[in-house]
Amino acid sequence: MISSEGSKRQCALELEALPSRIQQVRRIVAAQLRYWRLDPLIDPTLLGITELLGNVHRHARPDKRCSVELSFASGWLTVAVSDNDPRLPRVREFEPLATCGRGLAMVVSMSDSWGTETLNDGGKVVWFTLRAEATVSPRTMTEQLSAAVVRKVAPRTLPVLPETPEAWPPALDRLVPAAGEPVLA
Repeated sequence: MISSEGSKRQCALELEALPSRIQQVRRIVAAQLRYWRLDPLIDPTLLGITELLGNVHRHARPDKRCSVELSFASGWLTVAVSDNDPRLPRVREFEPLATCGRGLAMVVSMSDSWGTETLNDGGKVVWFTLRAEATVSPRTMTEQLSAAVVRKVAPRTLPVLPETPEAWPPALDRLVPAAGEPVLA
């Protein structure tokens, strides 16, 4: 389901948290964020969704049915993954060379806020938020996440461009070809 009410945008997907489905959801979410012109949020959003869906795949009982919901309003993207298992996840301590148990810690470190809620039907929802002015660093995403687990990375913000080229700053007008000009691929 995709909806757009005023300035609030929403997208929801229901799935069974199997590895092949998780890959499909990643592609769908990336396309949706591009459509909403939230390209700087694609990498952290996909990382968070992958970790949360991986947790559903590994730990959820009695089944692996879940939903992913994206909502964008007032400059904030909220990503929520809900499932039928009432057990709430917790951030665990882990060894520096551990190969598992880091997922929720990564979600916590790369998001602006996160949380869990118990649902009335006995399930739960795990959510995180990202500000539309995405933080970036000269380092790669892998280096940034590795450092974020140990300490907070000093962010630098990027502006979010208006949705139509007509509203872009004058310096960007040169990037949009005039009517009849060839477009270079």
